[in-house]
This record gives sequence, structure tokens and C-alpha cells, in this order.
Amino acid sequence: MLAALSRVKIPRWPCSELLLRCIFEQKVERGELSSLTLSSAPCSRKVGGVRDVSTSSTLCTKVRGNSKKMEMSEKKLTRHFVDHRRVKLLAGSGGKGASSFHSEPRKEWGGPDGGNGGDGGSIIIKADRFVKSLAQVVPVYKGEDGESGGSKNCYGRNGSPTYIRVPLGTVVKEQGKTILDMTEHGQEYLAAFGGAGGKGNRFFLSNENRSPMTATPGITGQERVLQLELRTMAHAGLVGFPNAGKSSLLRAITNARPAVAAYPFTTLNPHVGIVNYRDHEQVAVADIPGIIRGAHLNRGLGISFLRHIERCRFLLFVLDLSAPEPWTQLQHLRYELDQYEPGLSQRPQAIIANKMDLSEAQEKLETLKSNVSQRVIPVSALTGQNTEELILHLRELYDGYLQGGEWCVK
Repeated sequence: MLAALSRVKIPRWPCSELLLRCIFEQKVERGELSSLTLSSAPCSRKVGGVRDVSTSSTLCTKVRGNSKKMEMSEKKLTRHFVDHRRVKLLAGSGGKGASSFHSEPRKEWGGPDGGNGGDGGSIIIKADRFVKSLAQVVPVYKGEDGESGGSKNCYGRNGSPTYIRVPLGTVVKEQGKTILDMTEHGQEYLAAFGGAGGKGNRFFLSNENRSPMTATPGITGQERVLQLELRTMAHAGLVGFPNAGKSSLLRAITNARPAVAAYPFTTLNPHVGIVNYRDHEQVAVADIPGIIRGAHLNRGLGISFLRHIERCRFLLFVLDLSAPEPWTQLQHLRYELDQYEPGLSQRPQAIIANKMDLSEAQEKLETLKSNVSQRVIPVSALTGQNTEELILHLRELYDGYLQGGEWCVK
């Protein structure tokens, strides 16, 4: 019997080495592996007649390319950037007071010892420079209720305050009326008061009433409905019609990377970039989404776009020289700004003639200069032509703003 078993041969597995070699050659042909890696492939070893294939080699693992972080598209950016929220605030209610009497051996009638209830938690709006949009603000906030009082003169714990962190430049409104403009880091606004805690029967102890039974419930917290609006805070604002090249210009002069495409309304929310100078001065430039005719009547998203221009200290009108009559764009833009807020178009400004890389741009530039009295800066956001002059003029506007002092910005 043992002799018969000894003559039984252990079957071998199929040639795994040959199979792996074929797989490696296919990957080399597709460019996933180099020929040097193929030549250094480890051979499988044979243990007890069965091939033991090693899978710890880099050849047997998944080939990973250089994972470059892709820029987020404008559609995805819009999901994260929110500039308007309507929130309902419900502050915490106070805890109820307790009604009890002290009793222990040899002191059966110890008197009332019911404690007061804790106060409800308030809701506080706080400005935070590290928050960039209102996307994290939820529609409803409920404050923490205070705990009820207990016996032995134990007071209830107060409810913890609830903080709503908003970006700088957030305007708090109630029924369309502006309440507060939050422009400083750490600025707080007590939006909803928490309810006061109820009184225990110990509170009502007096010479006339030695055994009060009265205990009051807590007061309900304040309830409010507020509107939060974010207005981009920047020194300069790029104002122009759709597809005028504002996003490309912002890419050329700052470190911002907004989405750029050859169709109108590529930018769906404002982007802010920083221009750095050699003296370590920084100027913030905002790319305002394209304005259309009738924007002051809230056509399209006109009011949402114009709201961000109110914060800009000076304006940069970007004109598209590929249009038939680019000088008419300036008139329409100024009209829309003045209809939204009188005098908005009269702020310190510069006229930027974009797309100078086109063949017919030079002829239109001369006509534009003859139709306007302000300084015109010809640039090409695509090639970077003459962007240095724009950056220097931007610094002149910024220095003039600092010398003139901070004027009131609505």
C-alpha cells in the first residue's frame, strides 16, 4: 500500500511563470512598464513540485501613474460657494425650577430646597476669516436647552451657546433691513437670546411664606428668521460682459485659478486673487461674474452679481475688442451699475481693452480711445501682453485709495 502511494506523482500547476511573462510583455507594449523592469522580473521558485509565485514584486502590483491633482471645475466650485442663506434660529429654552423640601434624620422639616433651572443657550453669529462661503450654514439652528433644577438647592446647567461661523463681509438682514455688517475677524453678534431658567421654590422663601410650593417653568428661547448675504471684499473688481476674458485676466495677474472656457457665463461665482508686489504689499482683485443688459432688474442673476461690486474700492472695466463696437459695452456697464446703486460707476476706475492678440484689435483700440476720456490699458490675457502696465496702474489706484482714506462702502 505504501509502495503504491509512493508511486503517485504530485500534479503540477500550470506554468505560472509563462503566464506572468505574457502579462508583462503586454504591459510593456502598452507603455505601462519599461523593458528594464521586464528583464529584472523575479523567477518563481519550485517548492514540493508546486510553483510558489511571489506577489510581493512591483510587477505584480497595480501600476500607478503620476496622480496629478485635477483642478475643480466651475460646476463643482458652485456647489461649495454659497453667498446667500436664509436661516431660522431657535434659541434654547430655560430649564424649569424644582419644587422640593429638605428632609433628613433629626431635621424632618428642613424647608424648601428646590433649585433654579439653567438658562437656554444663545445663538451667536461670528465672523471668521478662514471661512470662505456660506455653504456650511444650515437652514435651521436650535440652541441647547438649559437643565432643570434639582433638590438640595442644585441649580440646572446653562445651555452652551451655538456659534454660526460666517466669512468676512457677511451682511445680516431681517425682513430686508440691514442689521449688521461683519467685516472684522472675531466679530460676534448675539442673534437669538436663550430663555431664562425657571425659579425653584427656594427662590420664593420669605418671612411671610416659610413653605412655598411655587416653581416656575423656563422661558422659551428667542425665535428669529435672518438673511445672510456675502459680499466679496476686494480692492478691485473686474467688471464686464460675459466672455470678455475676466477670468483669463485674473489668472494672468494673480495666483487665482478660475475656470476658463470659450463660452459665456463660465464664471458662476466670484473669485478673488492676490497681486503681490516687491514691497510685500498685496492687492485683492475679484472676478465678478458677467453682467448682462437688464441686470439691475434681476435678469439672469443680476442682483446676485451686482451685490459683490459694492465692496470694491475701485473698478476695472474689461472690454472685449472682438465685439463689433466695444466702446458701447462701457456705456451699458456704467448704466447697469448706476441703476443698481447711484454713483457706483463713478468710483476710481480703469478701462482695460482685452484680446489685443486679435488682428482687428488695434484698429478698434484707436476708435475706443477717441470715444472715451479715461485712460485705456490694452492687454492680452491670453498671451500676457502688457499686463505689467495693468499691474502698475492697479498699484497707483491702490495707493490713491490709501492716501484718500477709507471711504464708506455700503
